Amino acid sequence: MTDPTPAAPWPQPLDTSVTPRFAGLPTFMRLPVMDPADVDVALIGVPFDGGVTNRAGTRHGPRELRNQSSLVRRHHHVTGRSPYDLVRVADCGDCPTHPLDLMESLRLIEAHYAGVAKTGAIPITGGGDHLVTLPILRGLSKGAAVGLIQFDAHSDTYDSFFGQKYNHGTPFRRAIEEGLVDPRRMVQIGLRGSVADPASFDFARAAGVRMIFIEEFVARGVDDVMDEARAILGDGPTYVSFDIDAIDPSQAPGTGTPEIGGLSTREAQALVRRLAGLDVVGADLVEVAPPFDPSGLTAMTGATVMFELLCVVADSLAARGG
Repeated sequence: MTDPTPAAPWPQPLDTSVTPRFAGLPTFMRLPVMDPADVDVALIGVPFDGGVTNRAGTRHGPRELRNQSSLVRRHHHVTGRSPYDLVRVADCGDCPTHPLDLMESLRLIEAHYAGVAKTGAIPITGGGDHLVTLPILRGLSKGAAVGLIQFDAHSDTYDSFFGQKYNHGTPFRRAIEEGLVDPRRMVQIGLRGSVADPASFDFARAAGVRMIFIEEFVARGVDDVMDEARAILGDGPTYVSFDIDAIDPSQAPGTGTPEIGGLSTREAQALVRRLAGLDVVGADLVEVAPPFDPSGLTAMTGATVMFELLCVVADSLAARGG
């Protein structure tokens, strides 16, 4: 099956009737590589896992997300629309990182996204471990805290690990402390799993973060939970962060900190689709660790979630006039 001829003269995925899905250079969604200044939505990789506390491998995430995104076709099967006909989208390459220096990596990522912010393009990122969200938020910051919705098995609002305050379990505590995120406009969905200390959640609760554990989610369902989440986020600028470990490891095993009893892939898609109409200023899909899933299923799932995020952003931009 081939994709229909695009309606807009903007960057488009490679035509499968000309270049098979298994051929050509791997890029996000098989799009051309362009500068963020020339697009409305910039797909960016952050190959970094310097913040992991146990199983490494997410530095390989962006490359495998690109490979598996060749399976994502042009049109969304529910809306019938193609995001590439609504806005200009391209693969904008990888953000620079330092493989041996965590703090330098944070500086490099922040500087890179500050440059993206100046272009006006909305970044959708493929990570990388979850620490990358912190420097991304720093780079995108315009001096006012944003709302944030996080799909995750873990709160990532812990204070430190082995005395280190910058790791993939601490990004949102640092983001709140630095005034990057308004905790009263922050929602976490899918939390679960055993913890070393029940007090691990005290900071987030005290700050006003709405924490929705998987048991509450299952009892209430997608629409009820997202109705509440949207009411909390309101109409203000919102960042979306999707950790692949929000999904049950039976369907996404390739991640560093898997927790059983998670979201299904179908629920994940439904949750992201309910973000439609929000003022999304950026999004990321993180914690895909290809070495733990040679089948590629986890990266394919991650690439599909990235496409769902892209469709939400493209529809919102188009509705607001581009």
